Amino acid sequence: MSDHGCAHFAAFVKEYGLESFSVVHSYFSTCINKDARRRKALSCLCYKCGSSGPQLYSCLQCIYFGCKGAHINDHCKQTKHYIVLELCYGMIFCYQCKDFIYDSECQAVAEKHIRKEAKSLNKSLSWRPWSPSKLEIDLLLKNPKRRHVTAFTSIGLRGLLNLGSTCFMNCIVQALIHTPLLRDYFLSERHECTTKTAAKCLVCEVSRLFQEFYSGARGPLSLHRLLHLIWNHARHLAGYEQQDAHEFFIATLDVLHRHCKISMNEIAAAAAEKSKQSQPQLQQQENPTQCNCIIDQIFTGGLQSDVVCQACNGVSTTIDPFWDISLDLGEAQNQGYGGPPKSLIDCLERFTRAEHLGSSAKIKCSSCKTYQESTKQLSMRTLPIVASFHLKRFEHSSLIDKKISTFISFPSELDMTPFMSKKKSEQSQSSGSSSSSSSSKAKSSDRKHGATAGTGSSSGSCPGNDDDQSNSRLPHDTSDFRYSLYAVINHVGTLDAGHYTAYVRHQKDIWVKCDDHIITTATLKQVLDSEGYLLFYHKKILEYE
Repeated sequence: MSDHGCAHFAAFVKEYGLESFSVVHSYFSTCINKDARRRKALSCLCYKCGSSGPQLYSCLQCIYFGCKGAHINDHCKQTKHYIVLELCYGMIFCYQCKDFIYDSECQAVAEKHIRKEAKSLNKSLSWRPWSPSKLEIDLLLKNPKRRHVTAFTSIGLRGLLNLGSTCFMNCIVQALIHTPLLRDYFLSERHECTTKTAAKCLVCEVSRLFQEFYSGARGPLSLHRLLHLIWNHARHLAGYEQQDAHEFFIATLDVLHRHCKISMNEIAAAAAEKSKQSQPQLQQQENPTQCNCIIDQIFTGGLQSDVVCQACNGVSTTIDPFWDISLDLGEAQNQGYGGPPKSLIDCLERFTRAEHLGSSAKIKCSSCKTYQESTKQLSMRTLPIVASFHLKRFEHSSLIDKKISTFISFPSELDMTPFMSKKKSEQSQSSGSSSSSSSSKAKSSDRKHGATAGTGSSSGSCPGNDDDQSNSRLPHDTSDFRYSLYAVINHVGTLDAGHYTAYVRHQKDIWVKCDDHIITTATLKQVLDSEGYLLFYHKKILEYE
């Protein structure tokens, strides 16, 4: 199909011009102003049945509204008016071709209307796929030699200036910049923000940083604007002293999540207002606790806690959301597992091992209705796309503050299947658990499923994602829990005088070391031999529902 639609539409334009298309599109498709929204609400109904949809068409010759199917079909046959406009998406349909058609001039008119609509509602333009303008097409044709991304490209690599003990921030930013799905989200300009909040929005600043990183420039960047925004929204991090990289990571996710939620709510409110004006008879339903922002989609998992009563074997199950898992490196108190861990797998096995809470920590059993001793076991109910692990190398006590520099090995490929709730349940049953205990646990899990208690394993955990823990979201047999390492943050030195650096995977099998403004190549062996403080793994296979 050419840029000017079909022959039937060309004949229509020759006889009638584009005026009718422009009027119908501006008043009954995009609604460029308040008056247009009022007119659409009052008159945009099927002339045959009086319905408002779900999909209405308008004849471009006599402005007749008809439902998709028989109502608009009958009108076209009787009047021989064959060019109609689908009002939901503003697409032109030719009944002689029996197909939707594209016309470049109409598309240009539609784009103007979309910008007017956005301005009228005081919102940013919705994300639209990029298409070159005529000027851009001419430039591309005149400059056939363009930059190609090769295996050795440096695009996406930028050093970061140290603004005075800000290496903790620089290494976290490098890890986030090289998070694949986060990169795809921001480079496709998916974030929308209202003009009122954009100046103070951390997500807008992060979006700008992604554009800077992938602009092709090579000079180091300054993160002073990002630091200022973090200080404003996470006051406990304000100041010029060295901060903990893990604490900064959680605080950054928390602020990003909150800002994403604010902009999503504002845009939803604007859309609801538009819908309310166009269809006042419908009541809008909203769930203020629901959040499906990009941060939650990538980083939020569900941590399951099973507390088993030692008297009746009754099980109380809670699910807490988490953004990362903090793992102890010191001596374990559990009987038979007292030695310090030597690997990430050791840490995870100890983290998910059943622990006897003892007589000093009795809980009131919901079945016995009395305080009883119990055991507690943690496991992964759901796993995020990015699994991040915090190795607790800094010990703080009333007697001494120290750093644990023990080498903890970690793999480049990680399978989390052994630590899933379903796998732990199967192991428990196969090790001789009674059928009554299993039944009690299943009933309790069904009853308690989806509840969140406390803040989970991380103080920055995001509440309000109960649907992530519903029975329909349980890990299926076909789920794949294999992960690949893509970033490692290290701390060198002591508690009082230390420095943070980061290893990031730039491309497959290509690693680099980020030391503030200095970027150097690295080998996988160097990465795996490093001490390791924060470990970032990305899911190898993404499941789609």
